[in-house]
Amino acid sequence: MSVRAVSRIAIVVACGCPARRSSRAPALAAAGVVFASVDAYLAVVSKREVRDYAARPLGADAARRILEAGRIAGSSKNRQARRFLVLRSPALVERAAEAVYAPSNLRGAALVVAIVTRGKGPLAFDAGRAAQNMMLAAWNEGIGSCPNGVADPERIRDVLELAADEQVTTVLTFGYPARPRDPERRSAADWIARADRLPFEGVVEER
Repeated sequence: MSVRAVSRIAIVVACGCPARRSSRAPALAAAGVVFASVDAYLAVVSKREVRDYAARPLGADAARRILEAGRIAGSSKNRQARRFLVLRSPALVERAAEAVYAPSNLRGAALVVAIVTRGKGPLAFDAGRAAQNMMLAAWNEGIGSCPNGVADPERIRDVLELAADEQVTTVLTFGYPARPRDPERRSAADWIARADRLPFEGVVEER
């Protein structure tokens, strides 16, 4: 569900439990601040990859928020050794599609973004942080997404005309789902139960 307000917005993040206003809520409300609660935990557990997109463009504001979410993601030593290439040209998307594992994902998407990293260090981790930020921001807008692995790194480097020390870590596709999805139709616990994941006890260990 998209959260918007014409004035300033105070967001209360609730981790699977009812949203709580801060102690400053009355004063903020009196000042004209609009409150909206976002259940971040529900957004995380209900997020699924979307590969089949509706023929509907993304609004400029929604696209900007998605990209801003990637831009502000943390990075090792705050080096921010990454950039986001938005592929607007259909011809460029078609050429890039031939370098990923699932070309149809790119061809049907309303927004295609290549995350490009440069230099050395934990680049994949930093790119992953940005990617997850962007996909969760999209999901908050009701927009689906999918990360696409690069099958031919050299080809996509040539297509995007990257510098010698740059590489494409992943290509993200975004679009409204062909079949609309409402994360609030189930509880967080139900979404978790339906996920095809290893059991909690199988991956979480205390020492």
